[in-house]
Amino acid sequence: MNQLVNVNTQEVVQITAVDLFCGVGGLTHGLVRGGIQVTAGVDLDPNSRFPFEENNCSRFIESDISQLQADVIKPYLNGAGFSLLAGCAPCQPFSTYSRSGRNSHYETQWPLALAFGRLVNELKPDLVAMENVPQLADHDVFKDFVKSLKGYHAWWAVVDCSLYGIPQTRKRLVLLASRLGSAGLVLKPTHTKAVTVRETIEGLPSIRAGERDPSDAMHYASSLSDLNLRRIQASTPGGTWRDWPEELQAACHKKSTGATYPSVYGRMEWDKPGPTITTQCFGFGNGRFGHPEQSRAISLREAAMLQTFPANYQFVPPGTPIRFNKMGRLIGNAVPVRLGEVIADALIAHVKQYCQ
Repeated sequence: MNQLVNVNTQEVVQITAVDLFCGVGGLTHGLVRGGIQVTAGVDLDPNSRFPFEENNCSRFIESDISQLQADVIKPYLNGAGFSLLAGCAPCQPFSTYSRSGRNSHYETQWPLALAFGRLVNELKPDLVAMENVPQLADHDVFKDFVKSLKGYHAWWAVVDCSLYGIPQTRKRLVLLASRLGSAGLVLKPTHTKAVTVRETIEGLPSIRAGERDPSDAMHYASSLSDLNLRRIQASTPGGTWRDWPEELQAACHKKSTGATYPSVYGRMEWDKPGPTITTQCFGFGNGRFGHPEQSRAISLREAAMLQTFPANYQFVPPGTPIRFNKMGRLIGNAVPVRLGEVIADALIAHVKQYCQ
């Protein structure tokens, strides 16, 4: 629970939140670490229930948010000194991995983002926090969302996550809104030096492709074909497939259409931030997801830690089989925990200015 003490009245002020599109709890865990009480999270994916509840002591509500009625989550905000509705609507229309076959009709369908705005207008929380892909800022659905925040002071920006202690070259759209006023409603950078891959994952045990650490089922690396094993062995940190001997290069990359994908089959660099962690982060051929030193892609645990989840964050019950596609999706779609913490710090600082 976050408690802010008014220096004049000694009144304890509490910020209570509901996390829409909560997934495995990245945003929630960050908010909690920052001092905000999250009473519930809502998501359609039943695979998110265990990690969300196990790590956050919060209620998971399995529901399609486009159909969710405000009365369902209103009790989880009742009694709060200050209420917060937070979330990150799924962003498949802008995903670089989902552009194939997409059409203009699909891009106009934003029921989840619109549902977020509807719930804000029906519940009228004191505070709103929204995180999403930066491309959303250029589209009408976001402009309409901002216009719908009647009675709110809103701030938004596309932020560089490396300025906030997140070891990724990741940019995200963050919006903060408040019914209290505009004072301090901003995310200020917290780091002048980026957190590196080395600082984040170097201490984990060495494993081979296809192996897992017996003490941590999530420290599990996908297997590699003989060809891809030779490719990663020929790869240098920060290099590209262009550095390989010609016999290892894929025919599609030699075409002019492949020239724009220099980071596929790439290794991360120890002393720089990692790339944006995506739902395909477990695959060597899906981006710069090769381990800086070992001949394998990063493990699921390493991907989660680059998303700033704690090393002991539990994603599945003990003994449950680990499936790369499912875990990659859950980890890649998560809001980095550290970003949630920075959002909490900003909102608490904002509220404090109205409790003096």
